[in-house]
Amino acid sequence: MSERKIVEVASFRLSVFLTFRLPDFPLYLLTMKKSSLIIGRQPLIEAINSGRAIDKILFQRNVSGDSIGEIRKLAKENNIPIQQVPPEKLFGITKANHQGVIAYAALIQYLDLQQVIDHVVTEGATPLFIMLDGITDVRNIGAMARTAVCCGAQAMIIPDKGVGALNEEAMKSSAGALEKIHVCRVNSLLKAIDTLHLNGIKIFTSEMNAGKKVFELGFTEPCCIVMGSEDNGVQSYIAKAADERFTIPMKNNFDSLNVSVATGIILYEAMKQRL
Repeated sequence: MSERKIVEVASFRLSVFLTFRLPDFPLYLLTMKKSSLIIGRQPLIEAINSGRAIDKILFQRNVSGDSIGEIRKLAKENNIPIQQVPPEKLFGITKANHQGVIAYAALIQYLDLQQVIDHVVTEGATPLFIMLDGITDVRNIGAMARTAVCCGAQAMIIPDKGVGALNEEAMKSSAGALEKIHVCRVNSLLKAIDTLHLNGIKIFTSEMNAGKKVFELGFTEPCCIVMGSEDNGVQSYIAKAADERFTIPMKNNFDSLNVSVATGIILYEAMKQRL
């Protein structure tokens, strides 16, 4: 027999809208604006098995048990990031019986890269994707998604680690674009590049000293543009895997463009060539 109750966690302004009490475990779904927390081991297993997208899982340090092993296996199969955190971190999020596990449900549904490629090609479109390498500012990510949709890019590829979370702030910055573009989360950008190459999609990346300028590239062919962080740029091993490297020419010896602005310049050139 289930039992409903209302739980308030004032410090986080969370509204717990439903609590189920089952024989072996509690299931708590806490809504935080549009996102939610999934608390407890079995509820998380059921959420993943049902196909619900998960942004990340927080494990209490040294947590153990058969169900923990199952969660780790499911996380690996679904490219869900896992973080080990101290008990204080989990209890700071919720006072509920979390059993050493809390997960953040995603605001969007992550898609398989190959399936997205197949879908775009089947629709008769020429793939134009962007890949994010080390970009952690969620406002930049939202702005990049917004530009990508406006310029006709069909997909955004992100790694499962080392990228900003697609949270409420990212969604707001994207003005809804993150719900309109295919988002593919992968466990390895290099493996994603291999998949793109196998499908005839070229990899373009910017580089300060590249020989070609952005408007000299052929964006009419299937391509994926890799955008790196403003601090470190594209990682060297990713850059080596690129088919073309280019630079965005600038005047006044000023070489610092915000990554979302740079993305806009590049994608606008791609759109212009495809019109």
